Amino acid sequence: MTETEHAVLECRNIVRRFKEGTSTLEVLRGADLVVAPAERVAIIGASGSGKTTLLQIMGGLDDPDEGEVLVNGEAMHGGKETAKGELRNRYIGFVYQFHHLLPEFTAEENVAMPLLIRREQKHTALERARELLGRVGLGERLTHKPGELSGGERQRAAVARALITRPQLVLADEPTGNLDSGNGEHVLSLMLELNRELSTSLVIVTHDHSIAERMDRILVLADGRLRPSV
Repeated sequence: MTETEHAVLECRNIVRRFKEGTSTLEVLRGADLVVAPAERVAIIGASGSGKTTLLQIMGGLDDPDEGEVLVNGEAMHGGKETAKGELRNRYIGFVYQFHHLLPEFTAEENVAMPLLIRREQKHTALERARELLGRVGLGERLTHKPGELSGGERQRAAVARALITRPQLVLADEPTGNLDSGNGEHVLSLMLELNRELSTSLVIVTHDHSIAERMDRILVLADGRLRPSV
């Protein structure tokens, strides 16, 4: 990252605690991370180490007890929920292990949703959605609802939805974890191709070392902190 570039994502001393009866569990104990423009980062770690919690804090879906997250230089936490939502919509795309598509809407409506939330014209949003669905191999499935799509098709639609706003940052939580190896490879290759084309930074939480090794950098979350993989 050059001196003229600023980080797409900065996590500074992130601490997150959870109450368990009379005791307190400190899952994150000062996690730090800087992600450069277009950089691809994998976060690995044992089950229960706090990977998903950290990803949710990065995306403003959970609040840290201490520390701060900056997205494109803007503070994610500490302001109003509406401001946090606008920051998410402007800069971040999410891909989850389970697609989280809305069952009552078609594929093109689901993919267009982030643009509609921005109050973009419906015809413009749907046109962009159709274009991107074509790119992910779903040009013939535009009007199908999630229940009419296969698992791999639903996840490809979820990738299209994450990228419809051309976000600066995509956060992915086990994005291929619910797919067979063939569909998983298709979805991952698609994410990496679009990452290169759109210069989108990518942070992937995964337990799959073969996925992690295709990123620019691998970090291990252990004892509540991020460390470079050795």
